[in-house]
Amino acid sequence: MNEILGFSALDLSRFQFATTSIFHYFFVPFTVGFAFLIAVLQTLAYRSGSARMENLTRFFGHLFFINFAVGVVTGIVQEFQFGMNWQGFSNFVGNIFGVPLALEVLMAFFLESTFLGIWWFGKGRIPAWASLACIWIVSVGTMISAFWIIIANAWMQHPVGFEIRDGRAVMTDFSAIVFNPKGLEWSAHILTGSLTVGAFFVLAVSAYHLRRRHEVESFRTSFKVALVVALVGSLGVTLSGHEQGQSAVRDQPMKYAAFSALWDTPTGNQMPESLLALPSNGLRENRLEVSLPYLGSFLAFNNFNEKAQGINELQREYVAKYGPGDYVPWVWPVYWSFRVMVGLGGVMLLVSLYYIWRWRQGKLDDPGRLYPLLLVMPLAPHLANFSGFIATEMGRQPWIVQGLLRTQDAVSNLSPLTVLLSLVAFWVVYLTLIGLDVFLLTRTARAGIHEPDVETPSIPSPEYLPEGVRS
Repeated sequence: MNEILGFSALDLSRFQFATTSIFHYFFVPFTVGFAFLIAVLQTLAYRSGSARMENLTRFFGHLFFINFAVGVVTGIVQEFQFGMNWQGFSNFVGNIFGVPLALEVLMAFFLESTFLGIWWFGKGRIPAWASLACIWIVSVGTMISAFWIIIANAWMQHPVGFEIRDGRAVMTDFSAIVFNPKGLEWSAHILTGSLTVGAFFVLAVSAYHLRRRHEVESFRTSFKVALVVALVGSLGVTLSGHEQGQSAVRDQPMKYAAFSALWDTPTGNQMPESLLALPSNGLRENRLEVSLPYLGSFLAFNNFNEKAQGINELQREYVAKYGPGDYVPWVWPVYWSFRVMVGLGGVMLLVSLYYIWRWRQGKLDDPGRLYPLLLVMPLAPHLANFSGFIATEMGRQPWIVQGLLRTQDAVSNLSPLTVLLSLVAFWVVYLTLIGLDVFLLTRTARAGIHEPDVETPSIPSPEYLPEGVRS
């Protein structure tokens, strides 16, 4: 049986990898951004010696602990998939991928887990400076852990530091892989994006308790810290995203053309950018398009007189270079997911600027008319991340390693039924874990800072309060 329900093993494997990656990505940027915010709050507590700040840090630390514990489990499945569904890919890149993945595992399971445990369970048993050092090590560890995964993925988009031996990619220059310009660009984009994930979550929790007039002074502080981080993160992700788009024109022109639904190379001395389009792969053109002249040139080249190649011209070039085949990605999901990502980035920036303005007006204690929006804003950076992932990964198809290995040649020789069963199993596991994570985070966040002996259903009471503060 070559297909099941009309899907081949390749189709199901691609869908499985995409969805499980998105599920896992629910936890990763949250962990990275949230750890940084807690480290900042702990630093303020250490410098001020304030029991109130220490109390606040323990509260957000409890939320972090929940997310970290659930998120670690989801990462194991990701690496399991490489060997199971992508044997051709593993054989081709195993010599290169082994190093960054091994380093990521060391960072994630040793560095982060060890020092997070010392930070949480060492309360009252280790000096304050050591506790502060632990949470900063956790924060830096999450960023380094993410960096190695980004480096591995960047190599797939822009292969460097290797040579082909016996049909396999073999590492020849480790430093070239570590300092892959693509990886450095993406690190800036993903890490600033992670800051927005953590910041908007802390903003929402703080706004909720400010509205209830619960621990106002504490949550006013966390609101301010999160607001500054949200603004820095939103600006950073916008600027680094602009740089990423410009590098795509140079080394992944087909992906960039799909971002813009640019089917034909412009004939004039400038490139327009479509604001609205209905791309059709079958027709090799847009059914509907509204565009602005010169905008595409500015976005791609920072000037008004250069232009990128269109999809149809690139297809002819790739056929001549790589042989017969369809080298055009599925354009409409790439085009629209790219725009969803950009639009949500704009919303995050505007919300940050609005609350900076309210801060300057002395109205920070009252979340204002945008209060309902603020409570759902934690979804925005998650959706932006998911959209960016879809645009980036679908935009490089049919390549799994740009210019070297096609996705159809990387899949394992499995039956569609086998892949479907594993897909169902993964979905059940992931949805259960995400549901559990959201439930625990919501219940714990709503409960707020409370005495250890004030129990609420399903929420264990942590030792929020520092020694000597409990009454």
